[in-house]
Amino acid sequence: MKLLLSEPFKTLWAGKDAFAEVEALQGQVYRELEGRRTLRTEVAGRGYFVKIHRGVGWREIAKNLLTAKLPVLGAGQEWRAIQRLQEAGVATMTAVAYGERGSNPARQHSFIVTEELAPTVSLEDFSLDWPQNPPAPALKRTLIAEVARMTGRMHRAGVNHRDCYICHFLLHTDKPVTASDLRLSLIDLHRAQIHARLPLRWRNKDLAGLYFSALNIGLSQRDKLRFLKGYFSALQDPQSQSAPSLRQILRDEAPSLAWLQRKADKLLARYARKYAPGAAHE
Repeated sequence: MKLLLSEPFKTLWAGKDAFAEVEALQGQVYRELEGRRTLRTEVAGRGYFVKIHRGVGWREIAKNLLTAKLPVLGAGQEWRAIQRLQEAGVATMTAVAYGERGSNPARQHSFIVTEELAPTVSLEDFSLDWPQNPPAPALKRTLIAEVARMTGRMHRAGVNHRDCYICHFLLHTDKPVTASDLRLSLIDLHRAQIHARLPLRWRNKDLAGLYFSALNIGLSQRDKLRFLKGYFSALQDPQSQSAPSLRQILRDEAPSLAWLQRKADKLLARYARKYAPGAAHE
């Protein structure tokens, strides 16, 4: 069994069964599946997000593997991803409680509690009206640079998100958002993977998801090139003497960039089939 508690849960759950205590937490439920529950709760006047994993069963594990998907077996993936991102200097959630018990991966009981990031707005919502009301150019450039830096650092640290969309970048709104003063945090890491060195396929899958999620917010070709320059500069070993030039990036990454465009187009077409107004939902 693994159990790591910070305040206020270290004091509140002292001498108690933390797994029973976390199951008893009440609040707004965001997701309720057979093997996972996600809710927001308040403790001592502060907000927290709770994810409880109860095991998905061997049938679900087998189904995922047969369809070439990696199953989410417990809260440990998110806990480890948070630690790795914090070490890499990528702003993310703060975990205050984590528990895991049971050696059977199909029946493992685990949980993670993170501090609520508030007030915030997702980049998806923040950029929703950009096509009609473009932001100040300096603000857009700064946001692009920060997303590029965070994604590059995440990948350099060997982490791939697997749900890398702009909706999972939260913009802090505790003070006015300006080009010279803004802060982003990356969330929703329950599917994240950690590698000694990130494989190209996982790097590209994250980039394709990010590109797809930003296709309709009015980015120009120059904006996309600006992202590439920032991303590949952040991806580079910090000991390197110089950042790659844009010309070098476009030359060396040509096959990957062509694949990203095709993948994003496929994601967009699938999204249109499933969710566009008037579409027949699958």
